[in-house]
Amino acid sequence: MSFSLHGVAISRGIAIGRVHIVERNQLDIAEYHLEVGEVDAEIERLHAAVALAKHHLREIRAHIPSGTPAEIVAFIDTHMLMLDDAAFNDEPARIIRDNRVNAEWAVKLQRDSLIAVFEEMEDPYLRTRKDDVDHVVDRIFRNLLRHPPLRHELPDQKLKGMIIIARDLAPTDLVLLQHHGVAGFVTEFGGPTSHTAILARSLGIPGVAGLHHARRYIQEEETIIVDGDDGVVLGGADERVLLQYRKRQAERLSYVESLQVLRDAPTVTLDGRVIHLYANVELAEDFKSVREVGADGVGLYRTEFLFLNRSTYPDEDEHFNTYRQMIDALGGLPFTIRTADLGADKMPDVGVANIPFAANPALGLRAIRLCLREPSLFWPQLRAIIRVSAFGPVRMMIPMLSSVDEVHQVLDIVGTIRNEFTRRGIAFDPNMPIGGMIEVPAAAICADVFARHLDFLSIGTNDLIQYAVAIDRVNNEVSYLYDPLNPGVLRLVSTTIGAGRSAGIPVAMCGEMAGDVRYTRLLLGLGLTEFSVHPAALLEIKHIVTHTDVRHAETLAEEFLSDSRLERRRELLQALETGAL
Repeated sequence: MSFSLHGVAISRGIAIGRVHIVERNQLDIAEYHLEVGEVDAEIERLHAAVALAKHHLREIRAHIPSGTPAEIVAFIDTHMLMLDDAAFNDEPARIIRDNRVNAEWAVKLQRDSLIAVFEEMEDPYLRTRKDDVDHVVDRIFRNLLRHPPLRHELPDQKLKGMIIIARDLAPTDLVLLQHHGVAGFVTEFGGPTSHTAILARSLGIPGVAGLHHARRYIQEEETIIVDGDDGVVLGGADERVLLQYRKRQAERLSYVESLQVLRDAPTVTLDGRVIHLYANVELAEDFKSVREVGADGVGLYRTEFLFLNRSTYPDEDEHFNTYRQMIDALGGLPFTIRTADLGADKMPDVGVANIPFAANPALGLRAIRLCLREPSLFWPQLRAIIRVSAFGPVRMMIPMLSSVDEVHQVLDIVGTIRNEFTRRGIAFDPNMPIGGMIEVPAAAICADVFARHLDFLSIGTNDLIQYAVAIDRVNNEVSYLYDPLNPGVLRLVSTTIGAGRSAGIPVAMCGEMAGDVRYTRLLLGLGLTEFSVHPAALLEIKHIVTHTDVRHAETLAEEFLSDSRLERRRELLQALETGAL
């Protein structure tokens, strides 16, 4: 009997194959108390389990084929660094000693504490780092409980061409599965901003997430179709349907291969409009991809990773040296550095003074609000950014602006630092552009005011959509309301673009909406001329841009802004997607 299951599309492409179900049995973590004389041995057992987990990761890393993208190695290195951190060594050991409990229970208590911190985070990307905690803890648990390795962790198993079904997958799992040659995967949990999703897109492995209870409906060895474009899984398909999807597979492969010729081609629409395509990056290793896809530069570099998993703030020289390396790697391409988008809830090990518990930290002291409150955090970063501007085309971007007064405060600090550097003979670019992120509805509504004081604007759709429709997009109960096509959201986007045009400054978009090919023509029709996307999406965006007549897209975009009927908006989007203009 045929059936279809609908989840969240996280990695594009079509996969057809037999199923292998990864069964990570629910681990039964029990608490038991120790005698005084048993404590030291229990701590040794903990350390042995952590050491074995590191050994397994080193083995995985050693088997990664040469030529594998650097970001894949970075994911494994991140887990290895986490296993070296005191959070997984000293703290569980302290819990064992203080409470005289078994190692499994101590690790569970520490895991629960860490997850609680990550779940309070507003940034969707950073919030999904709780998955890394779970994946690392799972390895420690399995070693403590002496569970055998899973099938895909064994080098002699043949999984080539199969589709993996799992509750969840770690990035390290995906590396192993890719090494085995799997065709695709389906997970019951996860979302488009998880490390696994980002890695899957980089590797080109089709995937669907959020398909709850998939293992209840799909059997081992059953042949299924994974549609990573639409987030659909099909089972029991007849030959006619299989033939249809195999044709789509072949067309997709041919299409992706054809995109490579666009790398060095100009990004110009059919009616002669020049569009700029930038890359979003998080890690130093990502900078190689920027050049490989022919990006015009970096439109968003997240600096939060310099602050996480440490007990002190990075100093000015650490900031400077990090940015200098990245400027050198870009070889003269523009480099947009976003100042720290942090909140007190995102820095559990850093001493931020006198910040009370926030019931809703998403609306509390974070991003530029926190930076202005904490000079010891903010000033070293600003000084480093201004210094490094002497070595390449640097732009500075301020996150989560909600008041023009915040802009004035930042510009005053920048002016003070520049005056000092001038007196001391320290080189910097006095014309370094300073821009702001528009991700708060109030800022979008008053974008014309912000545009008078800034050199550029960048629309952060991830937060803008959430705030505009008052939902948490990773909450399954309300995530269906997270709709980039909501007329209110589109009006905020249009207002911001129009404000930039009137002020004569560029407006970019750096949220997920910018990297979703379904919305490319709509955004062009709204007047967007700068996109900042994940490097893996850039060439496909470029293909669509170069096959678009913006004049026609403008007509449909105008109707999008005025028509609130869901069905009509779907029709308009279909017309834009297919180019039926």
